[in-house]
Amino acid sequence: MQRICLFPGTFDPITVGHLDIIYRSLDLFDKLYIGIGRNAAKVPMFSEEQRVDWINEIFKDEPRVDSVVYDGLTVDCCKRVNAKFILRGIRYVNDFEYEKAIADMNRSLDHNIETIFLTCLPQYTSVASTLVRDVIRNGGDASPFLPDVVNHAVLKAK
Repeated sequence: MQRICLFPGTFDPITVGHLDIIYRSLDLFDKLYIGIGRNAAKVPMFSEEQRVDWINEIFKDEPRVDSVVYDGLTVDCCKRVNAKFILRGIRYVNDFEYEKAIADMNRSLDHNIETIFLTCLPQYTSVASTLVRDVIRNGGDASPFLPDVVNHAVLKAK
């Protein structure tokens, strides 16, 4: 049986912190879906199409990685792609407390889906999409926090 995993988030934008978690998880799973979740409470800076394009470009040479856009429950997206695992990155202790509550709820909704936590490398603890968006909005240099393909698109849009 294949070990299929969903890494859910908004990825608005995808950052080097996300890439750290994704690349380090590839030895754990046969297939990893990057799940771009629609969140009605958030207005994204970048379109879904743009985020999917970035993911496709970044992972064009990695057949184990694919993307999927979804609304609704993460466990329902897991069922759609046959994922038995959810991947989450942890930067700080308070991330764990928040993520554990979500993992417990997901497990209550579907006891066959396990959440796997990976802690990020120390150099990525301050990299959060929310902060990166603030840097971009205010004209700062976000390049240290972004994959090249994303950074080029951001610079082109200025």
